[in-house]
Amino acid sequence: MSGPLDGVRVIDLTTIYSGPIATSILGDHGADVVKIEAPGGEAMRPGFRQRRNGVSGPFAMMNRNKRSLVLDLSEDSGKRVLERLLGGADVVVENFRPGVMGRLGFGWERMQAINSRLIYASINGVGPTGPYANRRVYDAVIQAISGMASLQADPTVERPQMINTLMCDKLTSITAAQNICSALYAREKTGRGQRVEISMLDSSLFFLWPDSMANFTFIGDDIPKRQFGSHAYFVRQTKDGYIATMPVQPAEWSGLFTALELDELLGDERFATPRARQENGDLFQQLITDAYAQFTTGELVERLGENEVPFAEINSREAVIEDPQVKAMGALVEFEHPYGGAMRQPRPPGRFSDTETDIFRCSPQLGEHTDAVLDEYGFDSNEIQRLRDQGTVA
Repeated sequence: MSGPLDGVRVIDLTTIYSGPIATSILGDHGADVVKIEAPGGEAMRPGFRQRRNGVSGPFAMMNRNKRSLVLDLSEDSGKRVLERLLGGADVVVENFRPGVMGRLGFGWERMQAINSRLIYASINGVGPTGPYANRRVYDAVIQAISGMASLQADPTVERPQMINTLMCDKLTSITAAQNICSALYAREKTGRGQRVEISMLDSSLFFLWPDSMANFTFIGDDIPKRQFGSHAYFVRQTKDGYIATMPVQPAEWSGLFTALELDELLGDERFATPRARQENGDLFQQLITDAYAQFTTGELVERLGENEVPFAEINSREAVIEDPQVKAMGALVEFEHPYGGAMRQPRPPGRFSDTETDIFRCSPQLGEHTDAVLDEYGFDSNEIQRLRDQGTVA
C-alpha cells in the first residue's frame, strides 16, 4: 500500500522543530519530502545531547521520511535551482522570520508566477504584522505571550512555569500539517494553489481557548468569571507513590467514592454536584486526599478498575517504553537506522484502513539524495556536475 499523500511533492526549507515536524508528518503519510539544507547542514543535525555515529536522535525523529538535497541559496545559481524545484512541486514549507523569503526573491507573487498550483506554507511565531513581528521567537516566547506559562503557575507563589516540553512548537506542527492538507484538498476543486500562514501564537490560542480561556469567551460583565480550575487534583498521592484519576460523569464519581471507601459522600448534598463540590472544595479535597493516602498504588489500581473510574499509574519516562498498553498497540517502532544503529520512535498516530502510514525511510545523511532529486526534477547529468563544481549543490 502507498500512503494517503502518495504523489505529493514537498520542498522543505524548514529548520529546528516546528517546520521539520510538520513536514515529517506529511512524509509519514507518503508525501515525497525533499529537505533543502545549506552546505553546513541544518542546525539540528549535529544534536545537543543524544547522538550515535553522528546521528542526532531528535533530528532522526523530525526528519524521517525525507530526502536531503544540499543547496546554497546565497548564490543566484542556487536560487535558480530552487525556482526549478518549485516549478515541479506541490507544496513548499518554510519557517523563516517574516520577509526572508521575499528577500531571497521568492515572495508569494513570484511563487504564483513560477507554479500556480503551488501550496506555500509559512510557519512563523506571531505572523507578519504587529509589534512582535520582527522578534526572534521560540517556544518559550509563545508560551509566555499566549498565557500558557501562567497555566502552570504555582498558586502559592504566583510564579509562572513553562510546560516542560516544546508544546507550542509541536502543536503548531500538527496545525501546519492539517492546514497544508486542507489547501491540497481545496486545490483539487479550484485547480490553484494558495498561501497558508500558520503562526505559533494562533495555534496556541486556539489550543488553549476551549477550557483554559473559557472565562474570556463572553464579552461583557453579565457572565461572572469563575475561578480557574487546577489539574493538580488529577494527581493523587497514595501510600507508596502517585496515581492519576479523572472522574467526570456522576457514575465515575460514585465509583471513586466506593473505591476510596467514602460511600457516605454519595448522599451528601455538599458533594453531590460539580457546583457543590466546588463550593465546598477545601473540605472535599481534604477528604479525598486523606482517603487516597490509605491505599497503596497497587490496591487503587484494582479498586479503581473494578469501579470503572478513569485512572492510570503515572509512568516515568523510562516506564513508558514498557507500558503494556503501549506495547499492545505497537505504538513504538524499533528499527535499524543505517548510520545511527538501532532506534526506537513512535509510529505515525493515524491508522488508515486503505492507505499506509509508516516510517518509509530513515532520516537522510546531508546531501544524500542531491543527484537523485535533481534528476527527478529535470536536471541532466551535465547540469548536476556543473552545479557541483560551482559549489551550488553538494
